[in-house]
Amino acid sequence: MTELLVDLLLIVLILAGAGFALVAAIGIWRLPDSLMRMHASSKAGTLGGSLLLLAVAIWVGELDVVARALAGVGFLLFTTPIASHLIARATYLLGVPRWEGQVRDDLEGRYDLSARVCRAPARTVESATPSPAKAD
Repeated sequence: MTELLVDLLLIVLILAGAGFALVAAIGIWRLPDSLMRMHASSKAGTLGGSLLLLAVAIWVGELDVVARALAGVGFLLFTTPIASHLIARATYLLGVPRWEGQVRDDLEGRYDLSARVCRAPARTVESATPSPAKAD
């Protein structure tokens, strides 16, 4: 009975991991600009790879393989967000063309390209003045 449950768990993990990896690949292939492609590859690719590593850990069942698989999952979870952020920042700073359907750019006018720093957003008059204290 437990072998059947373990086999079913492995099937679910492998199919889910392969499905998320497929979604990541389709996202890279079909999405219109680099920021959207990066988003698809980082989110779905990390989840797909993590599920596949967990399936390998359960299937083999040896302590050293489980430790390596969990270390791989941890490595993916810790490094992918940082790498995605750096890739997105580099594409923005280099001026890589974005999708023409994008209607808003929250960073427009905030980056000092010579110093490679981002300034805080400009404060509006309403947010700069404190609200009067209410009388009790």
